[in-house]
Amino acid sequence: MTVDPTGEADLPAGPVPVVLAEEDALALLRHGDLELEGRLVDASNATLRAVITADGVTARCVYKPVHGERPLWDFPDGTLADREVAAYRLSTGAGFDVVPPTVLRDGPIGPGMCQLWIDEERQDQPLLGFVPTRQVPTDWRRIAAARDDRGRPYALAHADDPRLARMAIFDAVINNADRKGGHVIATVDGRVYGVDHGVSFHTEDKLRTILWGWVDEPLPAEGVELLEKLRAELNGRLGVALGAHLTEMEAGALAMRVDRLLATRCFPQPSEDWPSIPWPPI
Repeated sequence: MTVDPTGEADLPAGPVPVVLAEEDALALLRHGDLELEGRLVDASNATLRAVITADGVTARCVYKPVHGERPLWDFPDGTLADREVAAYRLSTGAGFDVVPPTVLRDGPIGPGMCQLWIDEERQDQPLLGFVPTRQVPTDWRRIAAARDDRGRPYALAHADDPRLARMAIFDAVINNADRKGGHVIATVDGRVYGVDHGVSFHTEDKLRTILWGWVDEPLPAEGVELLEKLRAELNGRLGVALGAHLTEMEAGALAMRVDRLLATRCFPQPSEDWPSIPWPPI
C-alpha cells in the first residue's frame, strides 16, 4: 500500500513496535491517543494510518472513520466499520485468528474502526499473485489466465498453503466480497493475516476472492473443527457479541453459511450470479 503523508503530524522518533499480546493490543487500540500519520491512497474509503500511544506503549494502527465510508448500492450506509469489527470478533472467537486486533472507537474524525497495523514480510517467494505462465510453481493453484500490456501470458495463482486455506474458509463464512491479494499479509513470524473486511456479512451470496484454488475439494480436518466450534459459539457469547454489529438477518445468514459448509464439508463454488474475483485482484 502507498502512504500519502499529510505533513500535519509530528511523528515520534525511533522504531514503532507492533508485536503486542492480544489483550494489550486491544487496550491500546481502545484507549490510546491517535496521531494521524498519513492516508492509504489506494483505499476506496478513507483509510488513515496513525501512531497510537498509551501508558508508554506505542504502535501504529489503521483508522477508518465512519464519515469517510463511501456509499455502496448493496450495503447500508455507515456499517462498514461494524463489519470490520464483526470479522475480528468471529476470527478470534472461533479460532481462525486471521484478523489483526480491531475495535470501534472515537477518533480525530469521529467514530470508526481502529486496527493494529501489521508489517508485511518482504518475501522472495510470495504466497499469491500474477506469475508468468511458465513460471507458476508446480504446487500452486491457478485461478485465472491473464496477459500483460505486451501480450505475454500470466496466471493469477496462489500457494497451496494451509494458512491460505484457513483464510478461504473464513472468507466463505463471513461472505467476504473483496479478498484481494493486497489484503493478505504474511509476517516475519510465519502468520498470515487478512485485512479490509468492510464489505462482508451480506445476506446474499457476495463471495469474491482470489483464493479459489480448492473449489469443491474436501475441507481440511482443521477447517471442519473451526466450523464446528464457530457453530457452537454462535449460540453463545460470540453470537451476542456479533449481534452488536450485525442485523438479525445478517446473523441468520451467517449461521446458514456455516451449516451449509458443515453439510457439504467442501470448499464452496463461485456464484453464477456475481463476479467471483475482485477487481483489481491484487
